Amino acid sequence: MERQNKFGITSSALHILAMAFMLCDHLWARVVPGNDWLTWVGRLAFPIFAFMIAEGYAHTGNVKKYAKRLLILALLSEIPFNLMYSSSFIYPFHQNVIWTFLIALGLIHFIETIRKKGKLWLTIPVAAVAALFATALGYIAMTDYFGAGVLTVLTFYFFRQKKWWCLIGQMLCLWYINVEMLSGLYYPVEIFGFSFNLVQQSLAMLSLVFIWLYNGEKGYSAKWFRNFCYGFYPLHMLIIALTVIF
Repeated sequence: MERQNKFGITSSALHILAMAFMLCDHLWARVVPGNDWLTWVGRLAFPIFAFMIAEGYAHTGNVKKYAKRLLILALLSEIPFNLMYSSSFIYPFHQNVIWTFLIALGLIHFIETIRKKGKLWLTIPVAAVAALFATALGYIAMTDYFGAGVLTVLTFYFFRQKKWWCLIGQMLCLWYINVEMLSGLYYPVEIFGFSFNLVQQSLAMLSLVFIWLYNGEKGYSAKWFRNFCYGFYPLHMLIIALTVIF
């Protein structure tokens, strides 16, 4: 009997959306500044990638290989990131986002190791202390999105299920992370005569629309496509950097 496809968005489709959103943000930052709609769209990229890291951990059959792939990607991405971010090969004050994901992945694996020991009284406090440590490490190492980025991945790890309380947990955590922790640029907005300032980073909340449509299916997974998804991050940054420099 042929299995019917589930309604929603597959993992491969989510990756394509996140890559497109990220490209918009980076084009705004380096190639076509002033087109603010590009960075508005770009706000949706990071939470989707963070969700996919948490989801990737849940589905991987070999955590070490998964972490190794991310480590290689982080190393390959550092120079393209530096070139795009600062137009120099070395820039020690900000590291690419894959390092953020590696910190979060290591933390999740540590928490899962403790959890599997079956001692809830130990798991909760250890997880809380480890989360604080990993968040601080994100700030100390100056990885992209800093400690807030680590917490975003943890949000999707702790509230992974599609139960109502998990969806509310995702909303509340993402609101705090993006509006309180990452608040920066504000835009004046007027609706029905009421004026208020919109936090640009709050637009990241819209990523939940796509995340909630995720149907748990892998989708298209040919080897060339998987390699493309990994290679897109450093390659597109290198192209953008070379476009700006030359």
